[in-house]
Amino acid sequence: MITNSVKKYALIFTGSTSLALGVFGLFVPILPTTPFLLLTSFCYLRSSKRLYNWIINHRLFGSFIDNYMNHRAVKTKTKVISLLFLWITLSISIFILTSLHLRILLFLIGIGVSIHLLTLKNLNNILVDKEIYRFN
Repeated sequence: MITNSVKKYALIFTGSTSLALGVFGLFVPILPTTPFLLLTSFCYLRSSKRLYNWIINHRLFGSFIDNYMNHRAVKTKTKVISLLFLWITLSISIFILTSLHLRILLFLIGIGVSIHLLTLKNLNNILVDKEIYRFN
């Protein structure tokens, strides 16, 4: 009984920490938001039905989770803004840094995040395809 309670609160703590990192990731380009939100929903699902319902129905976060889980996709506008913000802030950081190793590391992180974003489907195309299919 006590271990279940400890597990529940550990999952709530982990989910809440993940949520905080996901929100922080909205403003910091090298922190990905969606994986943290997915971890949050996973932890909340296994610990608190009320918190899980809150996160998946949240007006901002719910759409990220739903789009990724059901379509593995993001809106094209979100992709473009993310890539622009990523490379603008990384360019500034790379310009300010004096260490060649850190410059290379930031550049490689930027490449990795860009590849991940570009491999996600465009939600706009998926929704159009479903509408065309539905009317045929």
